[in-house]
Amino acid sequence: MTTPTSLGAGEARTRLHELTVIDVRTPGEYAGGHLPGALNIPLDQIRRALPDIRRAAEHSEILVVCASGARSENACRILAEHHVTTVTLAGGTGAWAAEGHDLDRPRSTSRAVWGMERQVRLTAGTIVLVGLLLGVLIHPAFQILSAGVAAGLVFSALTNTCGMAALLAKLPHNRPRTADLETTLAELRNR
Repeated sequence: MTTPTSLGAGEARTRLHELTVIDVRTPGEYAGGHLPGALNIPLDQIRRALPDIRRAAEHSEILVVCASGARSENACRILAEHHVTTVTLAGGTGAWAAEGHDLDRPRSTSRAVWGMERQVRLTAGTIVLVGLLLGVLIHPAFQILSAGVAAGLVFSALTNTCGMAALLAKLPHNRPRTADLETTLAELRNR
């Protein structure tokens, strides 16, 4: 298995024309802004797209992108296990935008969908507040909700995974429609 390598935003920008860019964020995050020419294949769909990604890797280098780099590193590991060589964008689309590079946004997107990190912060904060409020107003045992979220955040930081993000990714606004994924895979086949 190969360890994933990364490109900085500047280097990726200069090589963008020779790379096949795969964005592994949720469709909602992707619609909020993505690298020019990036194809959206959410992390949980990588294995399904494996044959098409493998074919694309025969013609050009694959750059895997997410919001900050964690999901793209996971995707690179999965692809490496299947002998597909990839690189990841160091710092993700956040680093790309911070360096002043443009993000494409589909014109058909009528509403902005929050990034996964923001969705996790809102959900975790809400559960903590509800647990504390119920603990004060109803019974102290409800504070276990808050403690559970705190433990989950610590575990998430230590393992660089996020169970809450995995659950939130299953919400309808974060899920690709089958037709969208098939269109993306068809486009990948034609590159």
